[in-house]
Amino acid sequence: MRLRAAHLIFIALFGVLALVAGCAGGPSLTTASAPALDPPSADWSADLARFAAEDAAHRPPQRPVVFTGSSSIRLWEALAEDFPGVPAMNRGFGGSQLRDVAHYVDALAIQYRPRTIVIYGGDNDINAGRTAQQVLSDFRALVARIRVDLPDAPIVYLSIKPSPSRESQLATQQEANAAIRAEAASQPHVEFVDVATPMLDAEGKPRPELFVEDRLHLNRDGYALWRRIVAPHLK
Repeated sequence: MRLRAAHLIFIALFGVLALVAGCAGGPSLTTASAPALDPPSADWSADLARFAAEDAAHRPPQRPVVFTGSSSIRLWEALAEDFPGVPAMNRGFGGSQLRDVAHYVDALAIQYRPRTIVIYGGDNDINAGRTAQQVLSDFRALVARIRVDLPDAPIVYLSIKPSPSRESQLATQQEANAAIRAEAASQPHVEFVDVATPMLDAEGKPRPELFVEDRLHLNRDGYALWRRIVAPHLK
């Protein structure tokens, strides 16, 4: 049994390396309607290997709801508990940007033939100096890549959240959110879910009670708010 488990992990890791090599080369991301993507923001091979090892150890559910994106997804540890009866998979990788999801979406989501893909991204992008238009372009490229293999799968995009630690970026975040909202409305089976507005107080400032001490990541109350907003959009 141990040898078989090791064999399965080796096969899964080999598959991920092949996917990474294919995505890094870029040809599969180039379609008539997809904007060009900048290179990935970092080396994510360790995260992809971790996901492959998890798949080898525990068979993924059939037609799951895949949550992917940056640390706001990765740190959602109670994801399965928050959506009982939903075959939720957490494929978040901390520090990632939206174009990283686009580069590796085959390994992160498409390979599972998901019933729904939930995406959170754009937060780290803006913090790294990318513009709202660059975030929009990366979102378009991501959707176009998914549509090559999953033309009808629902895509749920969670808006860029406001946070006390990045309050100075709020205007750019809101510009990107507005642009992605309009883009999502123009495409079938793509939903923009506004988690940002309920996270602002009466003065339009991020609500600190929703965050852990770093003033960037959500606490349990923050995730409870997201759960209530996101649950009606899961299919």
